[in-house]
Amino acid sequence: MLPPLLSLVKYDTPVLVSTSSGKSKSSKEKFGKKGGLPPVEQKTGLTQTEDILNSILPPREWTEEGQLWVQYVSSTPATRLDVINLQEKLDQQLQQRQARETGICPVREELYAQCFDELIRQVTINCAERGLLTLRVRDEMRMTVAAYQTLYESAVAFGMRKALQTEQGKSEMEARITGLEGDVKDLERQVSEWKLKCEQVEKRDTERREADAKKHKEEIAYFEQYAKQLKGQLDAFLVPTKKAAPGAAGAVPS
Repeated sequence: MLPPLLSLVKYDTPVLVSTSSGKSKSSKEKFGKKGGLPPVEQKTGLTQTEDILNSILPPREWTEEGQLWVQYVSSTPATRLDVINLQEKLDQQLQQRQARETGICPVREELYAQCFDELIRQVTINCAERGLLTLRVRDEMRMTVAAYQTLYESAVAFGMRKALQTEQGKSEMEARITGLEGDVKDLERQVSEWKLKCEQVEKRDTERREADAKKHKEEIAYFEQYAKQLKGQLDAFLVPTKKAAPGAAGAVPS
């Protein structure tokens, strides 16, 4: 009878705990009123080391063809050859299950956890106190790894939220940039219109000043000409009067 899952931890031979209802009657006739094999938990003669091993590494249970099987961890002391075989099995399982050599790998984590449990089993058999201390170290390591995993998941979730916020902010910023570009184009159009208006106003003002200067110049020329004419008329009017004045003066003595 093979367990449903292979493990690097060394277990004893599986024990049949109960059978299906069809075989329960024959079991009752064979073993008495209680029927079936007695549970392993009720075995007598368990040593303190076995109790500690069962508390550290609980027995495995599975059902096959209506039969309940239980397999307890082995209490047989380990030898140097067992440690070498454990190392070889670890390398073999890592290769067969294609575990990654670096990075996060659940397969590699599971196999190394089983290897560490087997080492705890071997240490506990030789010294229960050392095994319990090693168990404490294992639990602390698992708790630390779980804390780092939680922190990693939180960091990933935070990064995803920030990425989504960045995408949303990017869309909003792109919309704002588009709006500002439209405003810039509108302002540039207004600047062009005002420049054109200013050029037109300057052109009209220049033309008006030139026209006023030309008109002023023409008026000055007209008044100068008119003044010359008046002066000529005045001179023409005064010349005959001067000629008549001497004759009048000579007639008085006679």
